[in-house]
Amino acid sequence: MGLLVFVRNLLLALCLFLVLGFLYYSAWKLHLLQWEDSNSVVLSFDSAGQTLGSEYDRLGFLLKLDSKLPAELATKYANFSEGACKPGYASAVMTAIFPRFSKPAPMFLDDSFRKWARIREFVPPFGIKGQDNLIKAILSVTKEYRLTPALDSLSCRRCIIVGNGGVLANKSLGSRIDDYDIVVRLNSAPVKGFEKDVGSKTTLRITYPEGAMQRPEQYERDSLFVLAGFKWQDFKWLKYIVYKERVSWTHNIQREKEFLQKLVKARVITDLTSGI
Repeated sequence: MGLLVFVRNLLLALCLFLVLGFLYYSAWKLHLLQWEDSNSVVLSFDSAGQTLGSEYDRLGFLLKLDSKLPAELATKYANFSEGACKPGYASAVMTAIFPRFSKPAPMFLDDSFRKWARIREFVPPFGIKGQDNLIKAILSVTKEYRLTPALDSLSCRRCIIVGNGGVLANKSLGSRIDDYDIVVRLNSAPVKGFEKDVGSKTTLRITYPEGAMQRPEQYERDSLFVLAGFKWQDFKWLKYIVYKERVSWTHNIQREKEFLQKLVKARVITDLTSGI
């Protein structure tokens, strides 16, 4: 009996020792990491391979964002009046925020997309890996890959992206939005009936299958439809549209019925038999 008590006490002492040791080790490790962060020098590089200063994080992004432009940009665009189009302004600001910023491909994919090796290395939404045949089939039918000739002829274009939130309600900003050269709207953002607040002009409507308007008459007559492909099924969906193909859901419906029948047999659900 005395031996059992001794063993029990020994095990309790060992457990207590291990817990205290773990806590001490964790505290020491955390202190070490904090010391390393405060004393380490992390080097970031821009797209040209030049070392960035301490105002950038290890990924190369500017740590503190504010409305002030870098001195060289402020000087370059100082003579532009408010609201005037500033050539190269957006790219310059983006480069100031993220010096690694580059354009690996044109805004819209065209029939030369096979040359853009960088975007062919990654699967959607970061690239087009595995989508070559689908994209080639789509582009062979659409044939138009750019903005309208009138917009392409402009040396500088003022753009605005109109979101889908209710922040524009009762703001009467519609005419101001329509003043921009390019008005971008997202997914099924409504326009008709809300022109006073959101404007009536739509240059580009960027969407994906789940967010797209379902009826052709809902789209603005002079707008361009832009697909943002997040997954491989999105490209197949667009191919169905441009080729006017009918999507067969018979196989999927049958699989769903079989799955529901299994649930009914297992008594997981009891009220869906009338729909099978």
